[in-house]
Amino acid sequence: MGHYYNNQRGRRQPNQGNQGQRKIVTFNPSMFINTPVQTEVTPEIQITHKFSDFLIADQIKRNIADKGYTMPTPIQDQAIPFILEGRDVIGIANTGTGKTGAFLIPLLNKVINNRSQKVLIIVPTRELAVQIEEELLIFSKNLAINSVLCIGGVGMGEQLRGLRNKHDFVIGTPGRILDFKKQGKINLYSYNNIVLDEVDRMMDMGFINDIKTIISQVTPNRQSLFFSATIPPKTVPIVHSFLRNPQTITVKFTETVEGIKQDVIRASGKEKIYVLQDLLRKEEFDKVLVFGRTKWGMEKLSKSLLSAGFKVASIHGNKNQNQRQRALTQFKNNQIQVLLATDVASRGLDIEDVSHVINYDQPASYEDYIHRIGRTGRANKKGVALTFID
Repeated sequence: MGHYYNNQRGRRQPNQGNQGQRKIVTFNPSMFINTPVQTEVTPEIQITHKFSDFLIADQIKRNIADKGYTMPTPIQDQAIPFILEGRDVIGIANTGTGKTGAFLIPLLNKVINNRSQKVLIIVPTRELAVQIEEELLIFSKNLAINSVLCIGGVGMGEQLRGLRNKHDFVIGTPGRILDFKKQGKINLYSYNNIVLDEVDRMMDMGFINDIKTIISQVTPNRQSLFFSATIPPKTVPIVHSFLRNPQTITVKFTETVEGIKQDVIRASGKEKIYVLQDLLRKEEFDKVLVFGRTKWGMEKLSKSLLSAGFKVASIHGNKNQNQRQRALTQFKNNQIQVLLATDVASRGLDIEDVSHVINYDQPASYEDYIHRIGRTGRANKKGVALTFID
């Protein structure tokens, strides 16, 4: 697999609508589709705890049980005891492996045992921040925990009121956190617990300098947690400056899930939009996530599908946060059949029962391809990933 990764990672194609202008890097997955992806894999992992075994408050245990959880995931099983001990932790785990609970549960227990503790959680996207806060609300029911969501795309008023009031958790994106810092609305030094989640994605999105700035402002007397699917070279200085004698936990599985059937679609002279419509009319395409390259392209495709009678919504950088959240909620609740997304807007999406992922535009890299198709076939269910090939 390494051979295909190195030589197929990106190939340059002309932008068909802009001949003579900039080239677009794309990744063609057709050479390895439906072959195993050879990555670092942890041997068979034995779960050594139940949630009831952890030294956490009884109310947290009740909240976990009410959610229907009894056994932790591997990353939770290994990380929670170290975080409860106060250790700094590096957690290397794929998206969708339960790492949010791995840091929320022990930090929540820490806060309710010592109300002087405050937690700052930094994530790459608004959607992931919202999902983490939703999970925090589940785990913290009846515990009088106050959280503030600090993200762009929505007004600052409610967020500023939350920061002025007593609060225990701040969950935010780097840009909005630094905006509040520059305005003197948030004192980063007052947070004695900090989590960087999906660090590799933050690096991909150009947040490295923002992260360095935030870390430099947080009290050195802190517990620091670093979660990422990989540790890119650019993050090594952050690891050294951010963490003290960390415990490293690696729970990596093969990047492509066995339950995902992959295939390519060749339009063979027919316009892609009509091929896509033919697919979406099939009964089995009941909850479909479509990825495209640009905000403009996804908005145009959305209008075309709506005019053809499909129930569809889109999320991309030109949508404000309320619009994006409304689209996600409709998709999660099966009120629409198709959700269109660009790569940046898709980071951190965790949606149950996505039947198909369709790469309407080829992804820019191997990593983007793996991230996209991983939105289906989750929780040991079956899924299908299809990629249009020019």
